[in-house]
Amino acid sequence: MSERVAACDAVGVDTGGTFTDFVARRGRTLVALKLPSTPDAPERAVLEGLKQLGATAATRVRHGSTVATNTLLERKGARVTLLTTAGFEDLLEIGRQDRPDIYALAPRRVEPLVPPERRLGVRERLGPRGEPLLALTQAAIDSALDAVQRSRPETVAVGLLHAYANPAHERALARALRGAGIAVSASSELCPEIREYERLATTVTNAYLVPRVARYIEALERACGRHLEIVLSHGGTVAPREAALEPARQLLSGPAAGLAAAYAVARAAGFERALTLDVGGTSTDCAFVEGELPRRRAREVGGFPLLLPLLDVHTVGAGGGSIARVDAGGLLHVGPESAGASPGPACYGRGGPPTVTDALVTLGRIAGDSLASGTLALDRAAANDAMAQLARALNVSDAVAAAEGVLLVAEARIEAALRKVSVERGHDPRDAALVAFGGAGGLHACPVAESLGGRVVLFPARAGVLSALGALGAESRRECSRSVVLAAEETATIARTLRELEREVRARFPAAARRRVQIERRAEVRYRGQSHELSLPAGPDLAARFHREHARRFGFADPARTVEVVTLEARGSIPGERVFGVNPRAASRKGRAAAPAPARVRHAGAWLRARVWERSAIAPGDTVRGPSVVRESGATLWVPPGWSGKLERGGTLVLRRKGRA
Repeated sequence: MSERVAACDAVGVDTGGTFTDFVARRGRTLVALKLPSTPDAPERAVLEGLKQLGATAATRVRHGSTVATNTLLERKGARVTLLTTAGFEDLLEIGRQDRPDIYALAPRRVEPLVPPERRLGVRERLGPRGEPLLALTQAAIDSALDAVQRSRPETVAVGLLHAYANPAHERALARALRGAGIAVSASSELCPEIREYERLATTVTNAYLVPRVARYIEALERACGRHLEIVLSHGGTVAPREAALEPARQLLSGPAAGLAAAYAVARAAGFERALTLDVGGTSTDCAFVEGELPRRRAREVGGFPLLLPLLDVHTVGAGGGSIARVDAGGLLHVGPESAGASPGPACYGRGGPPTVTDALVTLGRIAGDSLASGTLALDRAAANDAMAQLARALNVSDAVAAAEGVLLVAEARIEAALRKVSVERGHDPRDAALVAFGGAGGLHACPVAESLGGRVVLFPARAGVLSALGALGAESRRECSRSVVLAAEETATIARTLRELEREVRARFPAAARRRVQIERRAEVRYRGQSHELSLPAGPDLAARFHREHARRFGFADPARTVEVVTLEARGSIPGERVFGVNPRAASRKGRAAAPAPARVRHAGAWLRARVWERSAIAPGDTVRGPSVVRESGATLWVPPGWSGKLERGGTLVLRRKGRA
């Protein structure tokens, strides 16, 4: 405890549904901490951790959070009113008119965040180039303001037709609303891009999140002071006030920080191709990385479109706290419902339901008598009882058989998620190193890698808090985009727009830091008539580079067709903390404590005697051979028979399958 209360220079924080993780830097030393999350008031766990770590008003805090995600998924956001062009009030509900499940006899759509009675039309109309077709009059503004006030909203979303091409009408409405003291999210400020439905839905989602996320960030800012930064879905950080105005940019902030950290680990260990596997208490996040971090401009979160830049992370509800249950037909299901931090899995001793963690305890993969750096006592009897109850519901022999079934289902879901980001996108998972992190990533990594035909598993130092480490090392980042829909030959207009976006990006950084900003220019490009784009660096020979990339990605190119630049983007960044690729203090062969007693682990239908290693006691040159269990603060690694590994660069434990390169 005395070490924890010493003042720290910087802290990375990752708030999950089950645990809140911290990595603090004191000079050249990193200190990790894991605490149970407090879902009813997430800031409580954050502030408690900062207190234990000795954070002061001068400490730099970089925070990745699930507050925005949970607010959306739990439908606990604000009362929103939508202002849109008259005649388009139902666009939010009509969407793309696609079926969410083409095989469902009675498909059900996600209910819109704004009901019909609070979707209000405004008399105005712009053309696709921003040309006024019906002017927005003062009378129309006054009428809209009166209707909004009668609807008694907490926030208002403003999304007018073609506002990406001409924001004048949206700005006039936003000024009137803000003048009346009403919080506003305007589509032309948040995402000035084409695709009307996605832009409108993104703006509504942002408005829905603003009050709750803003209150959370304000509570943190009061405690942390002016050095707080918030991690966004693109993996970079922004100032808290900017983050509070645009919370939709935070919906994947924790997974983005973890992905960036995992790829840094892979590169430090000498691997350019990597699958990342982050298994936490509530969910599993995975991605495929090669050469650079994978990015997307749009995706769905909880069934709602999000038209904002983000790192391409796929999430499934298969974490340590995922609840195992039997349906009316006698089939076993695992997740997506989670026991969370309270009551948590049965092994927490709080009367929780049977979960994946309880199955791991019953099968012996989790050794020891505590979890989460010793903050939670492990009740093995409760885990066995929970699995025994599940066994009776499944009509199988005993708790062990039930636990084996839970693990098979959970790991099948994890494997399917990894196939989705690799095989389904044309990548061969056999050629990629699997980076396992999060509290439970190492418990599933080797079995899942075998199912995929994988050869290598990487278990990083501080694997249990790697997303917090990613938050600590995140760069400060701002991004601005604009849809232009121009032929690639219109180079002068493209260059002028990029210069405008670059100035806008630099202006979003503190004045003293603007000279350090590194700018990257990007273009979203397609053949005219296509509905999806490829992202390329903006610059000379854009059309020729697009033809080559299209041929590489899709197997053909058509040089006779017009190449169209749809959206331009400027990305500005300032490098963050240097926390990756540094060797942690290695264990010495002399004076090492006695190894823990061997564990009894169930594997492939038999009980095995597995050696138990403390991660801090593994020295360079040691070989960790399966069957083994490796324990470290906040994470556990299961090494099955046929796998072995050694410590390599950056303190990463590199495991390889027997007989494989």
